[in-house]
Amino acid sequence: MPVAVVEGAGPEYLPLTDVERIAEALVFASAEPVSEAFLTERLPRGTDIGGVMRRLVDAYAPRGVNLIRTGDRWAFRTAADLSFVIRKDEDEAKKLSRAALEVLAIIAYHQPVTRAEIEEIRGVQTSRGTLDVLMEAGWVRFRGRRRTPGRPVTLGTTTDFLDHFGLEELRDLPGLEELKGAGLLSGRIPPGFAIPIPQDVEELTEDEDPITQLDLEELGLLTPGGEAEE
Repeated sequence: MPVAVVEGAGPEYLPLTDVERIAEALVFASAEPVSEAFLTERLPRGTDIGGVMRRLVDAYAPRGVNLIRTGDRWAFRTAADLSFVIRKDEDEAKKLSRAALEVLAIIAYHQPVTRAEIEEIRGVQTSRGTLDVLMEAGWVRFRGRRRTPGRPVTLGTTTDFLDHFGLEELRDLPGLEELKGAGLLSGRIPPGFAIPIPQDVEELTEDEDPITQLDLEELGLLTPGGEAEE
């Protein structure tokens, strides 16, 4: 029987099935998606985290809940074909406006992107309220400051965005042909029209600076003195 070494003194071992049960329990007990770093800290030394999680994915594939990967995080979610059964009448999120959907799509495909760049793509101004809705939903975040005149703030999506839309990584966003097939691109498409390939850019790029406390105060995320706004 395959075994895994338990970290610590003494030749202690755990059957692989027990290691999988521990990993399963850690993900199940967490209110948020669990990172692989978290699992590495809590599973026996030398555990093949990827192998353990792939076996759990296969085990849950035919069940009512599935184990899914979002970035480097893992979570249990209702099987996609059963989502219609779940009713959240009281907590149902408000539907996003067309403007909010457009802005979210631009950020997802073009990040890191500034508000001016979003407006250039859309051809209209973007209200602060639209961005506030997306940030309150936890799908969009301030990334940094662009190293250009005026040092505009750059925007990007979050892990919660991936989790909500069932994406493992940004490259899983639909491409042009998939959008056509889903009927999301209708009418005559201009010649040369293309959907950019999203890049997984969690870290700041070369033309971005980190956001400082002064930046947070300027953006209204902190009150002067460093206290977070209520």
